[in-house]
Amino acid sequence: MPAPSADPASPALRWGLAALVLALTLACYGPALRGELLWDDAAHVTPPELQPGSGLRLIWAQPGATQQYYPVLYSAFWAEHRLWGDSVLGYHLANVAEFAAAALLLAALLGRLGVPGAGLAAVLFAVHPVCVESVAWISEQKNTLSLVFYLLAALAYLRFDRQRPARGASRWYALAAALFVLALLTKSVTATLPAALLVVFWWRRGRLSPRRDILPLVPWFAAAAAMGLFTAWVERTHVGARGAAFDLGLGERCVLAARVVWFYLGKLCWPAHLVFIYPHWDVKAAALGWTGYLLAALGLTAVLWAIRGRSRGPLAAWLLFVGSLFPALGFFDVFPFLFSYVADHFQFLASLAPVAAFAAGTTWLLARVPVPARRAGWGLVGAIVAALALLSRSYSRTYTDPVTLYTMTIARNPGCWMAHNNLGLWYEDHGDTDRAIGEYDEAIRRETAFPPLQNNLGGILRRVPARRQEAFAHLSEAIRLQPNYPEAHTNLGVWYEDGNDLADAVAEFEEAVRERPGYAEAHEDLGSALAPMPGRLDDAVAQFQAAVRLQPGLAEAHNNLGSAWVNEGRLDDALAEYREAIRLKPDLAILHYNLANALQRKPEDALQAAGEFETAIRLRPDYGEAHASLGLLLAARGRFPDALAHDREALRLLPGFAGIHYNIAMVLIRIPGREEEAATELEAFLRAVPGNESARRVLEAIRSRPR
Repeated sequence: MPAPSADPASPALRWGLAALVLALTLACYGPALRGELLWDDAAHVTPPELQPGSGLRLIWAQPGATQQYYPVLYSAFWAEHRLWGDSVLGYHLANVAEFAAAALLLAALLGRLGVPGAGLAAVLFAVHPVCVESVAWISEQKNTLSLVFYLLAALAYLRFDRQRPARGASRWYALAAALFVLALLTKSVTATLPAALLVVFWWRRGRLSPRRDILPLVPWFAAAAAMGLFTAWVERTHVGARGAAFDLGLGERCVLAARVVWFYLGKLCWPAHLVFIYPHWDVKAAALGWTGYLLAALGLTAVLWAIRGRSRGPLAAWLLFVGSLFPALGFFDVFPFLFSYVADHFQFLASLAPVAAFAAGTTWLLARVPVPARRAGWGLVGAIVAALALLSRSYSRTYTDPVTLYTMTIARNPGCWMAHNNLGLWYEDHGDTDRAIGEYDEAIRRETAFPPLQNNLGGILRRVPARRQEAFAHLSEAIRLQPNYPEAHTNLGVWYEDGNDLADAVAEFEEAVRERPGYAEAHEDLGSALAPMPGRLDDAVAQFQAAVRLQPGLAEAHNNLGSAWVNEGRLDDALAEYREAIRLKPDLAILHYNLANALQRKPEDALQAAGEFETAIRLRPDYGEAHASLGLLLAARGRFPDALAHDREALRLLPGFAGIHYNIAMVLIRIPGREEEAATELEAFLRAVPGNESARRVLEAIRSRPR
């Protein structure tokens, strides 16, 4: 039967729909607009090493410079960082705007195809809770932006299909192809577009013409296959989608695919108990029981095929849904399969078909019932839209900050070890070591064979003196589970370095660099271990320079390179490196302290040095060394009361640092009437350093003065 027709909406209705969709999306996502960075957001919103102009080249030319090779996505993030920097509001607004645009493009596409209920489909898509994960999570701009390109490409191709063979049609084909490539380079799941277009043409015409329908899309299928295979390679080699956890046979993957299809369809029809990370299924144990899902999917396909003579629409919608889900059905390994085979953002694109089918069927049905029933029906539709919008608004609050997100995830999925791990990372980043260790312990209690868990716990335990041996055990286990694990080798190297075992530390850092030559932090750590070793300063400098070259935004490498230049007498170079480190991390007290120490080597820069010491103390009031150094500098400038105040604070913070007693004494003897106090400080110093003849002579001079 021919496709149903629909009259084009008037401009007023189009503008009204646009205003409604935008208002609904803002209402649904208002709670998340000022939400913090979540999970891997920091790696998406342009890390420091990619922020310069050269970063754009790396995004396109160097797979591995970004988490996934989606250069259009990361270029968009790069441009957005130029516009609003680290402001999360800008990124959230961009995501909401792209989502609203995608909903309106869906309406335009359905209208172009003559599908009834195009506006309703746009509204339902805009308010559906399964979209929350894609819109409220900044990293998933890959979904919203790629969908905009996907729908624009489809619209352009339909224009080409309608105009050919007339002159000018080729321009629409070229535009459609360019938009499709942009979609692929934003997220490779859009590779399903050429197959989706064939389904649409079959639905409209009842058959496919090899010359008219298939041949023009052959290059698109080739590009889709290339990008899909490349993405699978990146997932395996760079992201970590490999190992025993992905060891599933073809039969198991088939029943898993069927289970995934019904799971997503269920969440679309009844969006209850949505969660950021769903429970991880034991496919091997459940495979036999899941045969029913596979049979049900095959049975539904057979029924829809059988009724295609009466209506091809239901079969087309089913094929579009399943086909768009194909990249996420389990036939291709992706990293999230380690902790869950399903995620709401995996069905973002695929949800368009069921939403459009529901809107079309509802509109068609209500147009054929009596007016009272029609009014009641539209009232029910309005209630459904309102309920979905309220659910989306409520669920979007989950995405306001990591603690809320992971706490809610654990509440709804108690066995989620990844949520415990990520919550531990957040606590560790915010200095709450005890809570971080507790979360890591809980994660490992639930999953012992995931190397990053062992590495994370070992990495934090090495900083707890009483648990250093436990740290060694966990780091060793991480390496046993994954011998080519550069982060674990680096953490183990730091463990050796903390114990002053520099030779073993160097060996671990060298292994990390061997496994991942572009690992800037490992180069920096290797340089730090080499620097104090006799005759290895040049090697250390080479490692610091490699780290800075690989990751110009690595402040620690600039700082260490500055210290190396100080040791070699290259003071101007040292000052430049310290200042660059401070530009990158202005709130790190040790950087200001190191810059101050270098500055005070130049008498003319003493005032600047004092300012840097004061900044270090402001950032870290308990910085005893900075108080002591500032005390010395102020004493040399004759500001004895101020010097004494800083020396006293340094002694309070560093009671075992005997040299401060000497510094205090040298200030006190310059203040009339404070000689006895100076003598007391010298006596305290000599109790700790009895062989210091200079202090003994000063003390004797004080004692020999007439009283």
